[in-house]
Amino acid sequence: MDWGTLLATLSGGVIAISGTVLADRLRHRREGERTGEARRRAVYIEFITAAGVGHARLRQIAQSPEAEADPAAAARAALSEAGIQEVRERLFIDATTDIAGAGQAMFERLRVLQRVVGEGARQTSPAFHDAYHPYLDAVWAYRVAVREELEGTSFGPAAFGWEEWDGTDRCAVCRHEAAAGA
Repeated sequence: MDWGTLLATLSGGVIAISGTVLADRLRHRREGERTGEARRRAVYIEFITAAGVGHARLRQIAQSPEAEADPAAAARAALSEAGIQEVRERLFIDATTDIAGAGQAMFERLRVLQRVVGEGARQTSPAFHDAYHPYLDAVWAYRVAVREELEGTSFGPAAFGWEEWDGTDRCAVCRHEAAAGA
């Protein structure tokens, strides 16, 4: 028996098996990363969608708060029915630190808007706009953070022909208030 041939055969087998195991581990890791990214993307979109549903309901209440028997209860129900609390918890679990922070900032601004609307602020009131525009700014900060993470690219308000993310430059109510105060 030629020991050289046997040793070469065994060495080749060990190398082949090691290569297969390594390739399988790398493939499994890539699939896990893709699954994690898809899960994060889904919760990022779900979070901003839930916030949007709650925001739309708050605006509806602020159009005519007197139409609600209890504006505070209606404002609380707006976020509850949108399901943002549940999605926010998933965001904290799946999101990166930057996105979770941006999401929490957006949520806090939405809660301020909720309180103002619950107190009976109309959509045309300065109190509403004092809460509304910081919320819009936080929404865009969240969107930019998500885009930077997922796509590696960003954009600013100028991409839309805007001066600021918060919308005050495009708001007829705020422009009128500024002109009246000047």
